[in-house]
Amino acid sequence: MSADPILLEVFRGKLDVIANEMEATLLRSSYSSLIKEALDATAALFDQHGRTLAQADALPAHLGVMVAGMKRVVSSYPAAVAAPGDVYILNDPYDGGTHLPDFLLSVPVFSRGVLVGYAATMSHHQDVGGSAPGSTAPDAVDVHAEGLRISLMKLSDNGVTNDTLLSVISSNSRVPKNLQGDLDAQVAACATGALRLTEICDEWGPEVVADLGDELMDYAERLTRLAIENLPDGRYGFVDFLDDDGVGDEPIAIRVTVQIKGSELHCDFTGTDPQVKGAINCVESSTLAGVYFVVRSLTGAHIPNNAGCYRPVSVTLPPGSIVNCEYPAPVGARAITMKRVVDALFGALAQVAPAHVAAASSGQVNIMYVGGVNEVNGQHYVGFIGVPLPGGMGARPTKDGIDVVETDVTNNLHYPTEACETDLPMRIESIELWTDSGGAGQFRGGLGYASEVVWLGSEALVTIRRDRHRFQPWGLARGHSGWPCRSALLRLDGTVEELPSKAVFAINRGDRLRIWTAGGGGYGPPTERDPKAVLTDVLDGRVSRACAEQVYGVAISGDEVDYGRTGALRSTQDERTAPEIVWDFGSWRD
Repeated sequence: MSADPILLEVFRGKLDVIANEMEATLLRSSYSSLIKEALDATAALFDQHGRTLAQADALPAHLGVMVAGMKRVVSSYPAAVAAPGDVYILNDPYDGGTHLPDFLLSVPVFSRGVLVGYAATMSHHQDVGGSAPGSTAPDAVDVHAEGLRISLMKLSDNGVTNDTLLSVISSNSRVPKNLQGDLDAQVAACATGALRLTEICDEWGPEVVADLGDELMDYAERLTRLAIENLPDGRYGFVDFLDDDGVGDEPIAIRVTVQIKGSELHCDFTGTDPQVKGAINCVESSTLAGVYFVVRSLTGAHIPNNAGCYRPVSVTLPPGSIVNCEYPAPVGARAITMKRVVDALFGALAQVAPAHVAAASSGQVNIMYVGGVNEVNGQHYVGFIGVPLPGGMGARPTKDGIDVVETDVTNNLHYPTEACETDLPMRIESIELWTDSGGAGQFRGGLGYASEVVWLGSEALVTIRRDRHRFQPWGLARGHSGWPCRSALLRLDGTVEELPSKAVFAINRGDRLRIWTAGGGGYGPPTERDPKAVLTDVLDGRVSRACAEQVYGVAISGDEVDYGRTGALRSTQDERTAPEIVWDFGSWRD
């Protein structure tokens, strides 16, 4: 290390503060609830070569993707052509993006006439056109059916806004006011980052800042390599499955082999199924985001978040596979596959670093977009029917999983009930923890939830983008799997339609949606769980008395524990098949 360590740490802190100030500006200035409530947006700083300098505490799915997008920006707008006042925009998955609702905006940053870096943001916009509201229809036939594609271009040229492009973007959205407001917030956040980075460069000098950036990346690389070196060399494989692609009903395999050799880590997805007709395909950048997240989770939060972390990591992504699809494959619902990529990687790494890997989490979020026309003012609306919350977190080697919490690459904030009911004509009748849904174990998986929503508006179109209806979140070390998801539609006339994990359908006034989300997998044999913890779970309603006796082997009388084990009736082996659940829609909470 050539730089003074204290100076380097001060520099790191300054960059982190800038990135988080950008994030705060972005979230507080946006219009749509998806961003200001669920925090589906991200900010970061890059150097003049397009390498990550610092990232906000935000969405890993975006942060990894922005790496590819900024490489594209730098190749087209380097120092020779970039100018103060420029704003660059793209959302094309096949030109550095991830899926069409995610817009990457970036601005070049100058100090003393020298290009010193870029400030960039990515936000998920509520609607950018396409065949269904929300622009993430799982049955889209190709990327052209998913909405407006924007290859890299200037939204602003030397301070002059491209009003024609802005008009085209707005006119392709069902909710143009929200889109315009969210774009303005992205521009404001980029401007904030550019101002702060310029201040540092003006004070310290562009050359010093560039040298410190190089040093900080080298430092992150050294720490990452050291963490990898502490793992035993070898090859570790795992396979996990997606329910289907939303068009056919065949399960889709995500296969990965992780090879550790010295300070290098290689992820090989050879054997993963080919790209599919439905919109759950991932372009290369989306899969890499999942890989980068897993590596960062394994190596530790003490390492600076910058491009140096990725240098020891290499990836093999077979062309034409679901993890590296080729144009014009649809990709709108790719987050489902990103989460399964993470599950497969953690499944492989659990074999080499069991003390650092949790059991599988719910592996999905209850995303149900709905769109229609407001009966009062005739304007289009797009939002979420139901509360778009996840299921349970997988149990950890020393702790239970957390109930109803977002995890890994899509760590959004809980979407408030009040925001849902304000945005849309619906009423959330109930939302509650789903008893027994967390996988049993010495440490229990987090619970999913059960909810019922009644639709109060006129006919609207609903898009379901879920998974884990067929394949449960797996447990570890003989912990049980979590319960799978479920979705059902109760029509006003009393008929019940059980819904697949991915679908597009019409909903009418008085119809009711019933939603269950998966629990996380358990960790360790259930019969080794502390009986007092089982009693607490029963009293809290997280575990039923029957489950306590039959699975944990703990008899409970009143509010007391009978410390004589009853003998568990279910196997403590990791289960990959769904448990026997009776779905009685008359008493659906059971």
